[in-house]
Amino acid sequence: MLDYETEAAHYDETRGGVPRAEAAAGAVLRLLPPAARTLLDLACGTGLVTERIARPGLRVVGADDAHAMLRTAGRRLPGRVVRADARRLPFPDASLDAVCAVWLLHLVPFTGEIVAEAARVLRPGGVLAVTVDKDAAHDVGSDIDALLRPHRAAGAAHDRAGRVDALAAAHGLAPVGTATFTGHGQGATPESTARRLRAGYYASWFRGDPAATDALAAALAALPDQDRPRPAPEYRLAAYAKTV
Repeated sequence: MLDYETEAAHYDETRGGVPRAEAAAGAVLRLLPPAARTLLDLACGTGLVTERIARPGLRVVGADDAHAMLRTAGRRLPGRVVRADARRLPFPDASLDAVCAVWLLHLVPFTGEIVAEAARVLRPGGVLAVTVDKDAAHDVGSDIDALLRPHRAAGAAHDRAGRVDALAAAHGLAPVGTATFTGHGQGATPESTARRLRAGYYASWFRGDPAATDALAAALAALPDQDRPRPAPEYRLAAYAKTV
């Protein structure tokens, strides 16, 4: 997994900035119950999305486990951030109306623990909204995807929708809807994809095989239009309501 202490300095500018954040926040808001008054944004990062999840009467708190991310988020959300592991939240049972996690579950193997903890802090009728199938969202049929697709298929998708559905059901969470949003600024170029590959973004696909990594980097370098962005991904949020 990436070191988000060092990623914080350039996270927003390399992740689509405000346009992507506004799109993500809008999708979260579309899935919230009308009566929701409290929401916890897990792995809030720099708070760019968190501060845009806003409507009258809704109090939003961001949580993250990386100091550098929280320092930035704290400037955007004074008094509304907390350092916390998503598996051990500092909130009482049944104390929140909603929990969201945008771009979190694909990063970690302990998806079940995060879903269980979210279910614990939600009130009956409360909603968990999470991005699912993130890697698949990036498969937009481009020449880059033709190279990445076999490696994606072989990797472990911790946020696979079917897996998240099953984990949610095991913790009393029933599906109540989905929302999609455009990943503005996330249309990959061959050059940016190769750079991310070398930085370790796709390390889990290769299981420490440098030869496979080098081969993919060489194939990416051979593609035309090295600096031309391919189409942006369409991300999907799935929402689950606590039934008990």
